[in-house]
Amino acid sequence: MTGTLSRAEVEIRRLAGNIGAVVTGVDAGGPLTDETIAMLRNAILDHKVVFLRGQRLDYDGLVAFGRRFGSLTLGHPIYGGPEGKPLLREVDSRSGTIRANHWHTDFTYMEAPPAFAFLNNKVCPPVGGDTIWANTAVGYANLPAELRDLADALRVVHSNNSDFTDDTYDGDLHQNFVEHVFETEHPAVRVHPETGERSLLLGGFARRVVGMSPQAGRDLIRVLLEYATKPEHTVRWQWQVDDLAIWDNRSTLHYAIYDYGDEHRRGERVTVTGTAPVGVDGRPSAVLRGDTTAFRTGTAA
Repeated sequence: MTGTLSRAEVEIRRLAGNIGAVVTGVDAGGPLTDETIAMLRNAILDHKVVFLRGQRLDYDGLVAFGRRFGSLTLGHPIYGGPEGKPLLREVDSRSGTIRANHWHTDFTYMEAPPAFAFLNNKVCPPVGGDTIWANTAVGYANLPAELRDLADALRVVHSNNSDFTDDTYDGDLHQNFVEHVFETEHPAVRVHPETGERSLLLGGFARRVVGMSPQAGRDLIRVLLEYATKPEHTVRWQWQVDDLAIWDNRSTLHYAIYDYGDEHRRGERVTVTGTAPVGVDGRPSAVLRGDTTAFRTGTAA
């Protein structure tokens, strides 16, 4: 693709010691060279989440930018997207589905969760509504050696019928969500397909550990999650209108803080198709329930 942006005009500034960077000098809605896209991709892989201010993107612009990083999924495996915008996920507090105030990685109840997510903020509450991301590769690297060895061998079942779902969806939305059950067995530690890093694959959709009693499995998931989300492994972002956050969904957890009461918050998100996680032993994830082919291919069922 043609474009005039040079490497010298792009600046990448770290935000925290282990995760996060602000990128300046890039207009996501304008013509960008392949070199610039490669630079952004490397920044996302290095910093796990990057932030660009002042990115006013409509649906077509967000889709076009996201597609520079890979094919796109549907907006949601159950709800799809708004009419005429099948690849979009509206994250809107007025729809009753935004209280994602649990640590989670998007769509881990599916065999192949998205690789990257692009969230363009549209409406901010006057106060509150920050989002926190955690670097699960650093979280894994900083585990005690004995716990790291144990995690390498674990398989965890993720489901959309989870504590996360109970606290995020209200009424009919909750009922519809759990009527379509998706479950996948993932390795607790995945090997990143691009960087080779090992990272913890956890979050609000993780329900049980294969081969363990329910209580023992939940306790172990909690312990691993506590290590992954230690403050020194995180970065907190205070949103402004037109911010664009891009994160590597394969090596992060995130938490959307619900501290703004009845105020309005809305963002628009697209996600890049991912691959099935592969564990340290080379075993890929395995579907237990549900078919997400339509979601992964970005086509209506």
